[in-house]
Amino acid sequence: MTSIDARTSVDGVVVLGPDDMAAFLAVTRRDPVVNVFPEYRGRSTHLDPRWLGGEVWGRFVDGTLVAALHVGANAVPISCDAESAGVFAARMRALPRRSCTLVGPRSSVEVLWEGLRDLWGEPRDVRWDQPHLEIRTAPAIVPDPSVRLVEPHELEALYPACVAMYTEEVGVSPEAGGNDELYRARVRQLIGRRWSFARFGEDGRVEFKAEVACASPYAAQVQGVWVRPDLRGRGIAAPATAAVVQLARTRIAPVVSLYVNDFNHAARAAYTKVGFTHTATFSTVMF
Repeated sequence: MTSIDARTSVDGVVVLGPDDMAAFLAVTRRDPVVNVFPEYRGRSTHLDPRWLGGEVWGRFVDGTLVAALHVGANAVPISCDAESAGVFAARMRALPRRSCTLVGPRSSVEVLWEGLRDLWGEPRDVRWDQPHLEIRTAPAIVPDPSVRLVEPHELEALYPACVAMYTEEVGVSPEAGGNDELYRARVRQLIGRRWSFARFGEDGRVEFKAEVACASPYAAQVQGVWVRPDLRGRGIAAPATAAVVQLARTRIAPVVSLYVNDFNHAARAAYTKVGFTHTATFSTVMF
């Protein structure tokens, strides 16, 4: 992997490492819920590129870290104003593209994409308006008591639901290109962390499922919320999601967040019933 220069960078952009953790966490804590993914990645890898599978870049101004960018399979801006996002975009132009997704707060993603679009080519999909939602209290409705943690022996029952949800959401199967074992390992990992939740029917099939994708001491971000297609429209999603919120707030972190496509009206209505509020807007550019 080609790396940017270290502390001699003329634009103030450097690769962060373990010695930068305190400064990095000070940047993520400007909005620890919006920044839960990069904070989780930083905490779990200590910003060591060997474990990141990529790098975290930081922009320094007068010796102070003012913004950062997670550069891996996902390029994620962290507390970037327009100036910092523009500096990062210029730096990204000088290197081969290593990310298949730009994702994060819309204002930053727009600047990054404006600086890269002529070089990176046509994206597979662009979703500019993705409401970022948070809940900091108990759910506003009664949680579904049948939603529970998934146990390790239930991997084979859960896995098809995870593949179905991913394919429906992203438009490409997570098993494409022979990645089935990698994806299966990811599902197994979430179960092992006690971050996977589901409701099973009497026949053992998954009726609802969701996962916590990342977490910090401040927040847990939910992803992969899915109701089996033949059961949709029956009012399952809202109380089941309320159960996930209750379990996540009890077991993982005090604030639960997620982001949702603006056109997914059914999901947005369910999240409103649960008590989520709109606190930011994300965007995703996918290749």
